[in-house]
Amino acid sequence: MNVYLAVDIGASSGRHIAGWLQDGILHTKEVYRFPNGAAMKNGHLCWDIDALTGHVIAGIRAAREQGFSPAALAIDTWAVDFVLLDKDDQPVGDLVAYRDSRTDGMDTELEKTFSFAQLYAVTGIAKQPFNTIYQMMAVLREHPEYRETVRDFLMVPEYLAYKLTGVKMHEWTNCSTTALCDAKTRTWSETVIKAAGLPMHWFSQPIAQPGALIGSLLPDIADAAGGQLDVLLTATHDTGSAYLAVPARDDQAAFLSSGTWSLLGTELDAACPTDASRIAGFTNEGGFGGTTRYLKNIMGLWMLQCIRRETGNQYSFAEMADLAARSDYSHCVDATDNRFLAPASMMDEVKAALRESGAPEPTTLGDLLRAVNLSLAVCYRDAIQQMSEITGKAFTSVNIVGGGSQNATLNRMTAEMTGLPVFAGPAEGTAIGNLIVQLIAKGEFASLHDARQSVKNSFDIKEVS
Repeated sequence: MNVYLAVDIGASSGRHIAGWLQDGILHTKEVYRFPNGAAMKNGHLCWDIDALTGHVIAGIRAAREQGFSPAALAIDTWAVDFVLLDKDDQPVGDLVAYRDSRTDGMDTELEKTFSFAQLYAVTGIAKQPFNTIYQMMAVLREHPEYRETVRDFLMVPEYLAYKLTGVKMHEWTNCSTTALCDAKTRTWSETVIKAAGLPMHWFSQPIAQPGALIGSLLPDIADAAGGQLDVLLTATHDTGSAYLAVPARDDQAAFLSSGTWSLLGTELDAACPTDASRIAGFTNEGGFGGTTRYLKNIMGLWMLQCIRRETGNQYSFAEMADLAARSDYSHCVDATDNRFLAPASMMDEVKAALRESGAPEPTTLGDLLRAVNLSLAVCYRDAIQQMSEITGKAFTSVNIVGGGSQNATLNRMTAEMTGLPVFAGPAEGTAIGNLIVQLIAKGEFASLHDARQSVKNSFDIKEVS
């Protein structure tokens, strides 16, 4: 029986999940968890990439100390952020986080010569101020010398895999989010790169598909981690992995990866970079096996995470869901609005948005929490309606994976708002999807269909209707 290790890193924490297949049932066990977060450094909001690298290695060692001998591992993280490398493959500058304000105005700058309609027609990626294309434009504005001193770059999970193996390899599901790729050819777009004024030599590395073997651990890493194993590419964008774990009943299912972000969408055989799709704010991200993750970014649990911090973490997320359930507040905000991306105070920002809409201000924390949950459910409903009109799909269910699948209040609101049955779980959807790619690559699952059937049989999926 082979054991595989999913390294799943989110904006606030990371975890190592050991997984193995036995009699068709997928078993998982968390073997290591660590904190993550961005902090100000040299005037920008930055991730600590060295700490993340150390935790990845420590988690492998922890798995071995608990009696597991992983045959392979794969790493997934959030999208769009990247590490710049010099000619010796050493990092250049800091790893700036996507919520940093350095990209302000970059979209307008690009659109002076290359319209967003042109950009979307090639890439299929919805406009977000933090898209990699805008981040790279911003870093060159601040550091024009990087045009020559930088020779390469890697997305965050690619860089972590490089630190383990010494092998640089790009992966499609994450690279597709950059707004620098051609959605049809699944390669870097020379047209877009030149339009953004980025150096072509930064994009000399080809893009591989999930399931590819990167290599084995470097000798010193193997010593530190307690043994050797293979490092594979999974769907390195966490949403790409999460979508693989959706145990959909049919092809008409709406998928919702519910975590810091709510990524609501479906799987398509090909990208849909149409005008209607662009205007509605949908994005076309690369998926496993040549599919397209067609989805809309909604602010998600980030809003609740911020409120929890602002209230001193005195309530668990389950207690916050219960407070929302006991309120009868009936007003909401637009949870796709970028005003909620990084406000000084999420509580104040939500209250301000409610006031501006003419709604009464929440008088209790429960009212505020209900407003946020209701806002998310309404956005889910609206996104499903738009998605149905654009794709022609008549959706039959909403399938929620990720931490948000445990929010019973939001699940119930989603069922009420959409009029569709909601299937909630598994909660560790991203790690499970990460494992699925490894198991397919190693021949333990014959197909994604078989893997999803195993997920359905292996985990408690709650139905809300």
